[in-house]
Amino acid sequence: CVSQTPSSPAPQRIPRSAIVLAALAAAAIPGLDVVATRHPRGADDDVDFTGLLDAAGDSWLVRAPRSASAGAALESESALLRALATVIDREHLPFDVMRPAGFADLPEGGRAVVSRALAGHSVDVFSLTGGPGLAASLGMSLAALHEIEATLAEDVGLPVYSAADCRTRLQAEIDQMAQTSRVPLVLLKRWERALEDVRCWRFRSTFVHGDLQAERVLVEGADVVAFTGFTASHVGDPAIDLAWLLASAPEDAVESILEAYALGRVEGGSGMLVERAQLLSEVALGRWLMHGIRHQDPVVTAEAEEMLADLADAVAEAPEIVEA
Repeated sequence: CVSQTPSSPAPQRIPRSAIVLAALAAAAIPGLDVVATRHPRGADDDVDFTGLLDAAGDSWLVRAPRSASAGAALESESALLRALATVIDREHLPFDVMRPAGFADLPEGGRAVVSRALAGHSVDVFSLTGGPGLAASLGMSLAALHEIEATLAEDVGLPVYSAADCRTRLQAEIDQMAQTSRVPLVLLKRWERALEDVRCWRFRSTFVHGDLQAERVLVEGADVVAFTGFTASHVGDPAIDLAWLLASAPEDAVESILEAYALGRVEGGSGMLVERAQLLSEVALGRWLMHGIRHQDPVVTAEAEEMLADLADAVAEAPEIVEA
């Protein structure tokens, strides 16, 4: 059963200072002569981080977990990143990833991870345009990511979900959203109809990033140069890495992304990929609602409810996600 009494929030640990993180980096990389800290620096719920500059002019990034679970996630991601780097170098893939260069033990357990900083800056999704430029590069890079052998993820212990598993897990999420009575009925019915259409759920699972956002796609000029933030990676539905683009990129840019993506996939990006991406982009608002409820955050919860209401109005007269 679920307790009706709100639990007390867990105590928040004070973030490590940039100086402490720099010291950890020096311990992780023998001979590293740190001369300055730099952007990015700060802390989120899971990790303290800062950029560093060494005496040779090279840039680094040090990340230290804020909890045991965050430490386990960083260790898992580091193993994956090493495997990805090997594939990228061998197959000359059109993007790079963070490459762990050293580790420093933390007094409370776990390890800080130090990597060379990646080139590029976060993509501005809203300014993407159609044609052969950055949008096409993004599509090609996502296709290359999804063509990586799924065994790579299996070998480092990441979760593996079949198409049927993906559908079952999504159904369970939507059932939880429905139980809150805060998701408009028109959306729940719309999502259920897409879930029930068996044509949507006939696809081959692939390696996926799992949590792509603009700040995790680094670009230079008209090229994608790197992906970051692989802590949610798994083998599953490739549509999950396209859903955020359908929700935020201009329509002509989406067309170029999907065209380049299809050219880069052996299977051509078929199997109702776009329909599932559309479904996932809408369900993401429900996930934001659940995040607000779980964390007892009234601001997030209210924001999510408002966005869900706006979406319900927008799709009231729109075609089904999966048309007959």
